[in-house]
Amino acid sequence: MTLIKSISGIRGTIGGKPGESLSPIDAVKFGCAYGTWIKNNSNDSNISVVIGRDARISGEMIQNLVQNSLVSLGINVIDLGLSTTPTVELMVKKYNANGGIVITASHNPSNWNALKLLDKNGEFLNNKSGQEIIKISESNSYLFSKIIDLGKISKKKDSMSIHINSILNLDIVNTDLIKKSRLKVVVDGVNSTGGIIVPMLLNELNINFKTIYCDPSGDFNHNPEPLKKNLKDLCKKVLDEKADLGIAVDPDVDRLVFICENGEVFGEENTLVACADYVLSKNPGPTVSNLSSTRALNDITKSYNQSYYSCAVGEVNVVAKMKSKHAVIGGEGNGGVIYPKSHYGRDAIVGIGLFLSLLCERKIKVSELLSKYPKYYMTKEKITISGKNNLDFILTEMSKKYKNEDISVIDGLKIDFKDSWIHLRKSNTEPIIRIYSEAKTQEKSLDLVNKFQTEINSLIK
Repeated sequence: MTLIKSISGIRGTIGGKPGESLSPIDAVKFGCAYGTWIKNNSNDSNISVVIGRDARISGEMIQNLVQNSLVSLGINVIDLGLSTTPTVELMVKKYNANGGIVITASHNPSNWNALKLLDKNGEFLNNKSGQEIIKISESNSYLFSKIIDLGKISKKKDSMSIHINSILNLDIVNTDLIKKSRLKVVVDGVNSTGGIIVPMLLNELNINFKTIYCDPSGDFNHNPEPLKKNLKDLCKKVLDEKADLGIAVDPDVDRLVFICENGEVFGEENTLVACADYVLSKNPGPTVSNLSSTRALNDITKSYNQSYYSCAVGEVNVVAKMKSKHAVIGGEGNGGVIYPKSHYGRDAIVGIGLFLSLLCERKIKVSELLSKYPKYYMTKEKITISGKNNLDFILTEMSKKYKNEDISVIDGLKIDFKDSWIHLRKSNTEPIIRIYSEAKTQEKSLDLVNKFQTEINSLIK
């Protein structure tokens, strides 16, 4: 069993001992720690927190534990019930709440769950705030409210509709043209809340669609991470239905992947590339992604004579860089699209709106669109390092060896070569070094990873 505490919240498996899994005791403790942090950082007399959950089987149990922990601290809870991460983010702003919690383990399997923590802007917490909450959770320094000061729970049933309308009302989303397009789509909602909100969106756009795994039962029919190896059923259904495209999301709907009409996967890395292509064609400006994302975004951005910026891995880091550079779009290569004119959070719904607008305006098949983008191949591996070895030492030695190359050390070590790159990062939760590479061919990408694995192994005692 596993329990992981980080600046973004607490994540773990269901079942097992307290402190070793996401037990009811740990959910209550961390809920109380977050609520205490909210109270410590607010002068409001009437404090509220928005809570929503994906469709995991354990979701309702964890939500009830967490929101009643907040109630015990005198905090009012706005309960969205089944929801999505971007929906909760938007609702924090709409209701002028002091924060938000999403009960979701994102792409992790169904036996996992987590608390994703948001600030008053509906954005993920920075490092300082996250560390403060972890410290509070370990100190047990909670002050519970008297009976007359207990918080109240109010339920909101229309948050997904509000979310959808906010996307369709964006000037950049060509709602009228999409409605006239007569597109045929297949949706894989991995039996979570994407199976609710994506069909709702497509209905609003008058799109003909079929669904697989859109029953929000939390019983995932396949590994919930929206990767090629997990989307075989969707690829087949797109072909069987002679659909124009397929749409897949992860359980909390902040990651987005498309399937071409020929049954091939468009690629999670290319989701942001395509959405950025559309945004840049309408509103040129800087773009941002993390160091482990495809170089294709840089290429597309430069084709519009704009500036591309990279940052450390993690949504909070992407958002900070986007704000500092006034980026018009950004995100992560895992299918996460962040469009600031909507909100500063990865959002599959805004991604669908941008992508369908691009497709309809250019009157192009998805496979043809893919063929127009720079072709890169990515490899992702990891090396387990024994406890007696220092991961920082290994990365430092590698940076010295490649000091004459174009390197970045803001998040591990990234080395940019002419037609490829390699990114080495140590895990915050495991004794491993992650090795990501990208090149013009799959063979070159694999060779690059193998080369660096050998060099790292030579440093291991």
